[in-house]
Amino acid sequence: MSVETVQPPAPATTAAVEVVAVLQTLRGAFNSGLTRDLAWREGQLAALERMVVENEAAIAEALKADLGKPFGEASTAEIDFVRKEAAHARKHLRRWSRPHRTATPIAIQPGKSFIEAAPYGVTLIIGAWNYPFQLVLAPLVGAIAAGNCAVIKPSELAARSSALLKQLVEGYLDPRAFAVVEGEADVSTALLAQRFDLIFYTGGERVGRVVMAAAARHLTPVVLELGGQNPCIVDETADLAVAARRIVWGRFLNAGQVCVAPDHVYVAAAVEARLLEELKRAVTAMFGRDPKQSPDFGRIVNRRHAARLQALLADGRAVIGGEADVDACYVAPTILTGVAADASVMAEEIFGPILPVLPYEALDRPLAAINARPPALALYAFTRDAAVADRIIASTRSGSATINDTVVFMANPNLPFGGVGASGMGAYHGRFSFETFSHRRAVLRRGFALDASIRYPPFSKAKLALLRRMA
Repeated sequence: MSVETVQPPAPATTAAVEVVAVLQTLRGAFNSGLTRDLAWREGQLAALERMVVENEAAIAEALKADLGKPFGEASTAEIDFVRKEAAHARKHLRRWSRPHRTATPIAIQPGKSFIEAAPYGVTLIIGAWNYPFQLVLAPLVGAIAAGNCAVIKPSELAARSSALLKQLVEGYLDPRAFAVVEGEADVSTALLAQRFDLIFYTGGERVGRVVMAAAARHLTPVVLELGGQNPCIVDETADLAVAARRIVWGRFLNAGQVCVAPDHVYVAAAVEARLLEELKRAVTAMFGRDPKQSPDFGRIVNRRHAARLQALLADGRAVIGGEADVDACYVAPTILTGVAADASVMAEEIFGPILPVLPYEALDRPLAAINARPPALALYAFTRDAAVADRIIASTRSGSATINDTVVFMANPNLPFGGVGASGMGAYHGRFSFETFSHRRAVLRRGFALDASIRYPPFSKAKLALLRRMA
């Protein structure tokens, strides 16, 4: 019989000690029933609204420092987005929270059956750097509305936003139930080593796999909001001027650092030249002849990502743009042609201001190319032909599909936002956030009357036959 050597436990890191202490506080609050009270939840949602409204200038300043984000983008896509999500949830919370009555089979009557939305418990929200406020606070709305506690881990790459987020959450929300934990990889590792009741992660596929593997150790459910190459199709019937403006806006929003931005455009060969002219015209109209000087065009998050994007510029011919200043974290809004299907810029999510345009002769070609890839987070098509639009939607898979626009589906709280396959799992926004952070709990209520002996042994043939008919 062999004896295994027992290794002494590794000393706890500072990050691990902090994480454990935070979790103990939050789990105690959840177990006390604090977060189940609807009035408390409404109060926290109202506080979240006040937080973003009263600190608009500070939030915009932090986003400018981290990403060069223009005020227009900061106010609409971060501050207003979160405010509207919180207001929408607060308005509908009591209706969403009502137990849903469902039928009860005759075999277990008299009784009443319900489905109730029960909170998971202590949740973890891991955010991304491209929208450092929206991508943690919008999920937090769902966590609050559903009655959970939450640990928020902002991205360390958006350092000013992370620090401000911690300050604001601690100042406005109940510290017994919500905490922001800052730090780099060691903090994320310490968090993922703990047992949470739900993990919500926004980011890339590689780290998404790490999060999912860590969650599996505790059998923790996960929501993964990932990304991938989002295709766009423009056919010969489209209004090319409108299509170009909407594509340029969606692609170069936040300097292209948007998970639902169109990553490449398949255009009918007959209208390729005209679309390219319209795309160039739209870029100049929005950002001027020198976008580096435009107050409406942001910057890349850091030099490493700027250098990565600079390398991708060599994968085609720039019909507009093509310039990069790595030290200034600047990459010009760029339209590329002559891009090979196996080029690096087509291999994975670009996450920057580069847009390849590829001509096609027959619609079968782009549809086959789209279906050869993992399902996209978003798919776009521009056409006046309803049959073509129907065919594109019916023959592809994606987290979302938008006809004749880009990105704006995100502004509809009545639509779920989420991926499928490699682009993610789970969905949120509006009611879907509440449902994502809620467990659908089955509740059966019975009394003590009519305790029929037919359900209990011993069973005769006649008794069993009757019981089976009642089931």
